[in-house]
Amino acid sequence: MQADQHTLVEEIISLLEPFNKEGVKLDENTNITSDLQIDSVAVMDFVMELEEKLDISIPVNMLSEVQTIGDLAKVVQEITQKDL
Repeated sequence: MQADQHTLVEEIISLLEPFNKEGVKLDENTNITSDLQIDSVAVMDFVMELEEKLDISIPVNMLSEVQTIGDLAKVVQEITQKDL
C-alpha cells in the first residue's frame, strides 16, 4: 500500500485520537509521547494498531527515530515504498 505523506499523516492522526486524552491539536509536528503524554506501552499498542490497519511491519530500530506524527508518516512511507 502506497500513500502520500498527507494521507498518512491524516491516517495516523485518526488512529491517535483515542490516545489524545488532553485534546491536543494533532498535526505532523505533534510529538507523540510528550505532547500526548502517553507511555511506551500505549505507543506500542498504537503502533500495532497502525501496522494492522496498513498491513505493514515497522522495525523497532526505525521506531527509535520517530518523535512526531510526521516522522512516523515518513517511516511508514519508506516501508511501503520498499514493499513495491
